[in-house]
Amino acid sequence: MRGKEKIFLLLAIVAAIGVSLASTAFNRYYLGIAIDVGINIILAVSLNLINGHTGQFSLGHAGFMAVGGYFAAKLTLVFGPMVPTSAQPFLFAGTLLAGGLGAALAGLAVGVPSLRLKGDYLAIVTLGFGEIIRVIFQTSDTFGAATGLTGIPTLTSFAWAWGLAAVTVYVVASLVNSTYGRGFIAVHDDEIAASAMGINPVRYKVTAFVVGAFFAGIAGGLYSHHKAVISPGGFDFLKSIEIVVMVILGGMGRTVGVILAAVLLTILPELLRGVSEYRMIIYSLLIIAIMLTRPQGLFTLSKKKTA
Repeated sequence: MRGKEKIFLLLAIVAAIGVSLASTAFNRYYLGIAIDVGINIILAVSLNLINGHTGQFSLGHAGFMAVGGYFAAKLTLVFGPMVPTSAQPFLFAGTLLAGGLGAALAGLAVGVPSLRLKGDYLAIVTLGFGEIIRVIFQTSDTFGAATGLTGIPTLTSFAWAWGLAAVTVYVVASLVNSTYGRGFIAVHDDEIAASAMGINPVRYKVTAFVVGAFFAGIAGGLYSHHKAVISPGGFDFLKSIEIVVMVILGGMGRTVGVILAAVLLTILPELLRGVSEYRMIIYSLLIIAIMLTRPQGLFTLSKKKTA
């Protein structure tokens, strides 16, 4: 499926959810879930660039999300009182960009020394990076230490979350389908053959990490301004696993499948709230069953690789 077709699909999903929200008089509960879905789409699609298209295995995506979330929230708390209400959207856009750039720098920092590694070794390094980031924020008084940051203005709206989700899908799909982006696929398929053809695998891996980390930082900024409170516990190892499951469930390298998986895995826990005492058990068993019966991804329709 081409990039334009994916954008049309995503816009159709946005329109469908928008109609649903309008029919429920913009119920705050459903609106909150819709925003969560948009944020998770950004996280899943950005990780899919690293794990799916480039063939790496990162377990530190929550760390990049934390960098973006904390930086954006801190900037808003510092400069927000100085900015008039009419200029709040511009401040929000600036803090999101700053959070994304901070996460991109973190991605560069972890990418350059570690991306000569492969497979399990890379996964261990990225896992350690994510934990280091979490501990840094947990011990930093500037960022609220263990209690985190509170009183963050709730500036994230449905339009912000889904608009940036559409931008993320468009950028990643366009990058992968471009002439330059074919290098990601080459590195994914065979690094040795790619090197023999003059492609530098490390450069493409670092590029994927930086771009993926940037959008994870954007998602973190949206998350912090949606929940109004963030703490280090919200960006732990389990959060990274949750994002990885979205990518695996949707099909590695399948953008549309990853989007649908992000929607499903955001809504499913909410549907299981009626059996709250068994919710996580049922949720986990469903994921295990899907992985056993559809290891290639729940939304993979064919073996043909699509972007």
